[in-house]
Amino acid sequence: MTDILIVGAGPVGLTMAAELARYGVGVRLVDRAAHATGTSKALVVWSRTLELMDRMGCTQAFLDAGLRAPGASIRSGGTVLGAPRFADIASAYNFALMVPQRDTERLLAAHLQTLGVAVERQVELVGFTEAADGIAARLRHTDGREERVRTPWLIGCDGAHSTVRHGLGLTFAGSAQGDDWLLADVRVDGPGAPPPDEVATYLHRDGPFVIFPIPGGRARVVATVGRTDPAHPRPDPILAEVQALIDRRAGGGFRASDPVWLTHFRINERKVAEYRHGRVFLAGDAAHIHSPAGGQGMNTGMQDAVNLAWKLAMVVRGRADDALLASYSPERSAVGDLVLRNAGRLTDMATLSNPAAQAARNLALRFLLGLHAVRDRMATQMSEIEIAYGRSPLSRGPGAGARWEPEADGGAPPGAGREPLFVLYAADAAGGRALTARFPGLVEAAPRRPPDPSRLFLVRPDGYLGLSAGGSGWDEAERYLRALAPGDRGAGAPAA
Repeated sequence: MTDILIVGAGPVGLTMAAELARYGVGVRLVDRAAHATGTSKALVVWSRTLELMDRMGCTQAFLDAGLRAPGASIRSGGTVLGAPRFADIASAYNFALMVPQRDTERLLAAHLQTLGVAVERQVELVGFTEAADGIAARLRHTDGREERVRTPWLIGCDGAHSTVRHGLGLTFAGSAQGDDWLLADVRVDGPGAPPPDEVATYLHRDGPFVIFPIPGGRARVVATVGRTDPAHPRPDPILAEVQALIDRRAGGGFRASDPVWLTHFRINERKVAEYRHGRVFLAGDAAHIHSPAGGQGMNTGMQDAVNLAWKLAMVVRGRADDALLASYSPERSAVGDLVLRNAGRLTDMATLSNPAAQAARNLALRFLLGLHAVRDRMATQMSEIEIAYGRSPLSRGPGAGARWEPEADGGAPPGAGREPLFVLYAADAAGGRALTARFPGLVEAAPRRPPDPSRLFLVRPDGYLGLSAGGSGWDEAERYLRALAPGDRGAGAPAA
C-alpha cells in the first residue's frame, strides 16, 4: 500500500499526479475513458497557473503551444464599451494564454511521463471503503476484470459527475442556470471580425455573444440561445445558426466557416461544502463547477491540485504532521466560493434581459471601464494572482497568505525543486542557518535575503507567504515550524 490513487486524468488529475511524482510520491492515475479529450473545452491558462507551472517545470511547453491574448473587449452594437488590457498584471505572464484543453492534457501527460508515470485508461473506480489506515478500492478494467487495491489516500479529480463524490454521498449544492448556450469552434474571417488575439464580448438585447481566439487561426463562439425543456434537449447547432448570431449580435461583417465542434450546454453552479473527508480528497470539477465566465474553472482546479500535492507529499514522506492536511479544504473551498461568486456575477450581468437594465449596465460599463483602476482590477482578478489564504490555519502575521512575488529575491521560485520545502527569508544569515538546521525536512537549508531586511518570512512550497514576523522573530518562526513538524514535535497547524 504505497501508491496514492488518483481518479480522473483531466488537467486536474494530471497536475496532481505530476506534482506528487515530482516530490517522489508513488501514484496511480486511472481514467475510465479510452482516450484523452479531443475537443477544445477549457481554453484559458491564466497568469497564476503559469507561475505555478514554473515550479512544475512545464511552462515553456505551454507557451510554445499557446496563443497569447493581450486583452479583451466588451462591445455593444458598434460601440466598444471598454477594452481591458493584461499588460499591467504583476506577473511575467501578463496575458491570457489560449490553449485548447486537448493540448493542455497532451502537454501535462507528456510532462507526467518524464516523471515515470503513465495514465491507466479504461480503468474505472466502481467502489471504495475507508479504514483508519487507508482506502480499499475496487477498479474495473475494460475486459471486466475487477482489481482490489489498497491506497493510503484517494483523490477524486473525476469531474462534475464524480464517482468519488457520489461514493462519499456528498451534496453538490447549487443550481443550473436556465438558458441554453451554443458553443462552436470555427474559423471567423472578414473585416468586421475582432482582432485574432482578443477575447471579444458583444452585449446584445437578445443575450451575450463571445468570441475567444484559439491557436491555429480558429475561434470559439459562445452565445445564449434561450430556454428549452430539459426533457427535450436541442439538437446540435448548425453553422447557419452561428452565422445568424454573428449577423444579429456582432453586427455582421465576418463569416464563420470550417466548424469542428458544434454543441449546446447549460451552466451549472455547484460546490461541495468540504473538499476533504478522512482519507479522501476532491479537487477541480469534482468539488466545484461554475459559469465559464472569466475562464477560471480549469485554472482553479489545477491550483487545487498544486495546493494539496505539496502538503500530501510532506505528510507521506514523514516531513510534516498529518495536521498540515487540515488546511487544504478551508483554503481551497474559500477560493471556490470566490470564483463561483465572481463567475456568477459576470454571467448575471451579461444575461440581463430587461431593456432598461441593459441600458444602465452598458452606460455603467462604459464609464467604469474608462477608469484605469477598474480595468486593472478586472485583469488582476481574472489572472488569479490576487488569490490569497489570509484566513488559512497556515497563515500567521501581517500579509500572511498572500502570493509571494516571483521577483522578490530573483532566485528560483520556492517549491521549484524535487523537495516540497518552505523557504526562510532572513537578513541574519547565521541565525537563519541555525533555524533551518533544526528543521531539515521542512525548510530549505540556505536562507535567502528578504526584500525588507527588517522582516523575517517563511514562504510555503506553493509560493504563498506562511509566516511574516519582525527581523528578530526567531521564536515565532521556531513555533511555526515546530507546529508543522512530524511526530512528537508537531502540535497541529500554526494558529492564524
